[in-house]
Amino acid sequence: MTTGPDASALPPEASLSRVIADQKKTELLALGMMIFSIWFGFTAGWLVTLSIAIGVLLGLINHLVTEFWLLKLISAGSQPTRSQLTRFTLVRLSILAVVAVGGAVAFWPDGVGLLLGLAIFRLVALVMTTIPLLKELKAQ
Repeated sequence: MTTGPDASALPPEASLSRVIADQKKTELLALGMMIFSIWFGFTAGWLVTLSIAIGVLLGLINHLVTEFWLLKLISAGSQPTRSQLTRFTLVRLSILAVVAVGGAVAFWPDGVGLLLGLAIFRLVALVMTTIPLLKELKAQ
């Protein structure tokens, strides 16, 4: 008696290249946001816009690490426990917070753009994941 999902329904081996290929829309959006930010560097100052672009990049890295971890769990056929989710989230967000706040403090006041870029990317990524879910719920 097996309690996990059917082996044929599992995705193939988890790899970073698969995650990068699966997240093309998000990566292109992040690239566009970074280019847009740097393009407006003439008006706001280079350090601010560079900080925003780095914040978007940090958000993208956070997103890809999360997707890779989830793909690894799913392809192994196991369901994450609440403690695994909590531990992974705390470690990942602690590292992200230390890097982001450290960068913001190191380049104060222009470094605050790092936090702004991170927040903007998170908002856009949330919208990008919510829209397909709402479409799927509406279709049912």
